[in-house]
Parts: sequence; C-alpha cells; structure tokens
Amino acid sequence: MDRVNNTKIALVTGANKGIGFAIAQGLGAIGFTVAVGARDDVRRKEAVERLRAADIDALGVALDVTSDDSVAAAAAAIEETAGRLDVLVNNAGIGGRTDGDAQDPTTLDLDVVRTVLDTNVFGVVRVTNAMLPLLRRADAPRIVNMSSNMGSLTLQTGPIMAAYAPSKSMLNSVTAQYARRLADTNVIVNAACPGYVATDFTGFNAPRTPEQGAATAIRLATLPDDGPRGGFFDDGGVVPW
Repeated sequence: MDRVNNTKIALVTGANKGIGFAIAQGLGAIGFTVAVGARDDVRRKEAVERLRAADIDALGVALDVTSDDSVAAAAAAIEETAGRLDVLVNNAGIGGRTDGDAQDPTTLDLDVVRTVLDTNVFGVVRVTNAMLPLLRRADAPRIVNMSSNMGSLTLQTGPIMAAYAPSKSMLNSVTAQYARRLADTNVIVNAACPGYVATDFTGFNAPRTPEQGAATAIRLATLPDDGPRGGFFDDGGVVPW
C-alpha cells in the first residue's frame, strides 16, 4: 500500500461515530490516511465506507482499548500497512452507568469507577504505549487525548459524575506525564476538550456539533514543531486544570 506510505496516517480510536468520526473525517479532508479504530465490526465498516464515499482514504482497524491483545494486534496491523503512525487521537471513552446513584460520590459504585477508568485512562495508556514505536518513526508525531472540562478541578463543570469526571482529571495528569517524558523528542502530546457536543453520550441534546467538537483535536494533531506540549485546550484556548 504505497499510497499509505506516501501520506501521513492517523489512528483515531472510537472513530465509528460522534466526535471520533468527525475527527477522522476532518483529518481525512486535509490529506491524512485515516485508520478507524473501533471494536464493533459492523459500525467500523460502515464508518470506513462513509469516509471513502467522501473521498477520504480510510481503513478499518479492529480495536478494543480495554484488551491488551486487541491493542497489540492493532499496532501490528498498522505497522504492516503503513510502517509508522503520524497521529494518534485517543478518543474512545465512556461515561459509565449513572442509574441508582452509581456516580453519586456518597453512593459510588466502585465497579463503575473501574470500568470507566479501564477505558478512559488505562485504555489510553495501552494504546499510546503500543503505538509509540510507530509514532517515533514519523517526522512530526502528535498524540491528542480527548478529555473534558468536567475533569477540570478548577471549573468543576457539568453534572456530578464521580467516575467519569475524575477519569478525565486522571487522563489530564497522564497527558502531562507523557509530555514530560517525551519533552526531548519530536512527539508532542496534548489534551483536548470538545465542549458540550450532541452525541449519544449527551442524548444528542447539546448545542455543539461533532464537527465543532472535533476542531481542537484536529488543530492539536497538526501542530507545528514548536507547538505547545502537555497542555489542555478547547477552541477558546487553554482550559484550566
């Protein structure tokens, strides 16, 4: 697949719908080959077909961020296809159950916390560490972790969700740790907040479109070499920790 090797390639996790799909579409529109990472075979195939119908070079990558084996297989597939990775967008995330006050801190269901962390934090670490060898082969590698201002300890926005919000706080901290570790390399790592976007996560009851939510991630994925590192951004600029 020489066409892949001659263009930049981006992996977007959870790219079969919502903000992830919009990020994949946006990167594809500016010339990236987009690897659609998703665990659902049918939805992944449909997403790839939709992107290709829009003249975007897309391929599907089976990826369950909660599975070490799945993540390793995805890295192997990208290596075989492209030999490197230019951009990784860790978009896959879950809100977690909220029934029965499962995310009220005073009645917090710890199993819900574990489940949310396994996707929103541990999944990011799994995928990032598996893809780093491929990213290091790129000329200008970028990692974007999709966070939320609900994880901001300063802003404390949104409803009380004592599994989801702390998972994003931890993701922000992990992002900063990666940025520190990779400070002397060409790998630039940042976190993005998409804002309150109309997706299935919000019951499609929100003022922003997925395309609007994708804009910051696309900007961070295409930063120049002197761009910011280890920051937390939305389309208004820096988000306070």
